[in-house]
Amino acid sequence: MTSKNKLKYIFIVVVAVLAGIALADALGYFNEKPYTAVSHGSHSHYVPHDRNPEVTIDNFPMEEPGPGEKITPNGQIVPKEQ
Repeated sequence: MTSKNKLKYIFIVVVAVLAGIALADALGYFNEKPYTAVSHGSHSHYVPHDRNPEVTIDNFPMEEPGPGEKITPNGQIVPKEQ
């Protein structure tokens, strides 16, 4: 195998690894928070991972919950249970 072929295969492997990392990030694999910010026009709604699919995005809050709060599957910000 020539050095040109090795370089070509190394490039393909690097591109595949970077594409895999980008895909994992887009799917939220690296998101440690229990909610995701969903862009909705000029603002974002904060939606929990276990959201009720029958509730529209408009019903979720536009501000992040505080340190002692969480977002319910229906879109209310409530205190965390201790």
